[in-house]
Amino acid sequence: MPRVVGGSGSIEGVSTYPEAKIPEKLFDDPEREARWRARFSAPRVSLPDWARDAPQRSLYVSNSSGTWELYAWDRDTDAHRQVTDRPNGTFHGTLSADGEQIWWFDDTDGDEFGSWRVEPFAGGGEARTALPGTHPGYPAGLELGRSVIGMGMSTDDGVTVWVVRDGKPEVLYEHEQDGGLSAMSWDESMLVISHSEHGDSRHPALRVLRTDGSEVAEKWDGPGKGLEALAFAPVTGDTRLLVLHERRGKEELLVWDVAADTETEIELDLPGEVSADWYPDGKALLIAHTHHARTTMHRYDLTTKQLSELATPPGTVVGATVRPDHAVEYVWSSAATPSLVRTVSADGDDQVLLSPPGERAPGSEAVTDVFVEVPYGPNDTVHALVARPAGAEDGPLPTVFNLHGGPHAADEDRFSAYRAAWLDAGFAVVEINYRGSTGYGSAWRDAIEGRPGLTELEDVARVHDWAVEAGLTTPAQSVVAGASWGGYLTLLALGTQPERWAGGVAGVPVADYVSAYADEMEPLRAYDRALFGGSPEDVPEVYEKASPITYVDQVRVPTLVLAGDNDPRCPIQQILNYLDRLGQRDIPFEFYRYDAGHGSLVVAETLRQVAAEIHFARRAVGLG
Repeated sequence: MPRVVGGSGSIEGVSTYPEAKIPEKLFDDPEREARWRARFSAPRVSLPDWARDAPQRSLYVSNSSGTWELYAWDRDTDAHRQVTDRPNGTFHGTLSADGEQIWWFDDTDGDEFGSWRVEPFAGGGEARTALPGTHPGYPAGLELGRSVIGMGMSTDDGVTVWVVRDGKPEVLYEHEQDGGLSAMSWDESMLVISHSEHGDSRHPALRVLRTDGSEVAEKWDGPGKGLEALAFAPVTGDTRLLVLHERRGKEELLVWDVAADTETEIELDLPGEVSADWYPDGKALLIAHTHHARTTMHRYDLTTKQLSELATPPGTVVGATVRPDHAVEYVWSSAATPSLVRTVSADGDDQVLLSPPGERAPGSEAVTDVFVEVPYGPNDTVHALVARPAGAEDGPLPTVFNLHGGPHAADEDRFSAYRAAWLDAGFAVVEINYRGSTGYGSAWRDAIEGRPGLTELEDVARVHDWAVEAGLTTPAQSVVAGASWGGYLTLLALGTQPERWAGGVAGVPVADYVSAYADEMEPLRAYDRALFGGSPEDVPEVYEKASPITYVDQVRVPTLVLAGDNDPRCPIQQILNYLDRLGQRDIPFEFYRYDAGHGSLVVAETLRQVAAEIHFARRAVGLG
C-alpha cells in the first residue's frame, strides 16, 4: 500500500486527506483482470545501446524483474545480465567506448538528482563514483570517448560542463542559465554546448568548443527559433554536425561543418516534422518522420539527395539507430500491437531483434483520427486520437479525456497499457494534441507562451464539444485525466470548465504554480521563465491566471490527486497546498501519495496507481 501521510494537512503523521481507494481487483471476470495486469507486467525491453568500439556489447532497460532496471547484453554469446537492482529502479545508463564499463545514473528514490556510477560490463566489481572531483546534480549530458569524457550537471546555481582527460575533470563551461552538453566530435577534439545565455531555454543556441575551452563556432537563429545538436558525423576528422532547426516553422535538418562554419539545409518533401541520425560512413542519414501521430523511416543519401522509405508497419517508432553493418534497429508499436524491438538489414530483411523471456503483452484496440476545426489558429484543426472499447455501441459512453504531459510531447498511434486498461473498464479514450504539442509545427508548439494552461484547455473544450455533439459521450460521463503537465491541465480544467466534467484524475500535477516554481528543479524554472515570460515576481498575473489553485473554489466534482514524495518536477508541497484548499470545501476528493519521484519504475506500484485511478473514475460516472 502507498505511504499516505500529510503535509500541512497531517496531524502527528496521520493524513487528514481522504486516502485513495485501491481495489483488490478491477474486474470480476478473471480473464479481463489478468489481461489488464499482464499488459503492465509482461516483460518489455528498450532499444539497445551499444559500445562505440565494441558493438557486440549492448545495454538496454527492461522491467523483467518487476522494476525497470539496466541489463547488459553480450551479442556474441547472447548472454544477458541484470546490472542494477535498486528499490525505485534505474533508467539512465550508457557504455564506455571500449565496452568495458557501464555507466548508470544514481539518484535518490527517484528525485533525479545524483551522480554517475560505473562498473565492469562483465560484472564482478562494485559500482564506484565515475568522476570524483565533480559535483552531483541533474544530468545535463554525457559523452564517452576513447580518451576524453564530457559531462554536464545542472543545479540551482546553473549548469556546469566538465571535460575529462587523463582522469582529471576540468570545468569547460558554466553559466547560470540552463544548458548542457549535446555532442562530441568523433576525434574527441570538440564538444557542443546547448545554451540559453539569451534567456530562453525553450529555444536554445549552440556553441562548439575545443576541449581546451577555446571557441570554434556559435550558431543562434534568433528569438523563437531553437537549435538542437543531434550528433557529429561518425568519421574521424569529420567536423560535420547534424542539427535540428525551425527556420521555416517546423523542425527540419541541416548539416553544419563547424570547422568551416558552413551549413547545408536538408530540404525534404515530407509534410510533418523530422529527426535523424548518421549512417556509420557519414554518407547518409536515417530519417524519422512524424506526421499525424505516426512515424515513417527513410534513408537520405547526402550525395544524391535521394530519399528512400524503409518498410515499417503503420504505427509509431519510438527509437531507431544504425548499426555498423548498416542494419537499422528500432522499437515499433501501434495502439493495437505491443512494442517490438526489430531490425532491418541493409538488404531490407525485417525481423524481431530482441524478445524478453515470458509471455508477450496482450494487444488492445486501434485508434481513429479526429480533426476538429478551430477558428483561432495557428492550425485549422486540433488532432485527437479516439479509441472505443471492444464491442461498444456508438454511444454515449463513459469517456476519459487523457491529456498528455510535456507540454512538449504528443499522443501517438503507439501501444499504451494505460489506454488499454481504460478500454477494458468500458471507457472510450480521447487523447488530444492540443496547442503546445510537438509534431504540428513551431507555431502550434509555441502558441501557449504567455498564456499556458488556459490555451490548451480551449482546444480540449473544442474536442469535448465534438465528442458530445457526435454522441460519443456526455458531460455526466466525461472524466478528465492526465499526469505531469496533463495533471496540471486536469486540475485547471476542473476549476475553469466545471460544467464539462464528472470527475478528474490528476497525477503528479502542478497545482499551485508559484509554490511549484519555488521548489522545482532549476532547469524547469528556466523553462517556466521562457514559457510564462518571466518569474512569478516578474509576471505575477500570468502565473495567477495559469495556476489551478486560483480556481479551486470553482471545482465541483470528485477529484483524485496522485503525488510522489521526491518529485523534483512537480514538488509535493504545492500539491498539499491545493489539497488544503480543496479540503475546506464540501467536494469529495482522494489522495494517493507514494514514495518515489515523478512517476514510478516499479510495476507493482504502477498497477496500484492505475487501479486507483480507474476505480475512482468509474464511481465518478456512476459505474460503481
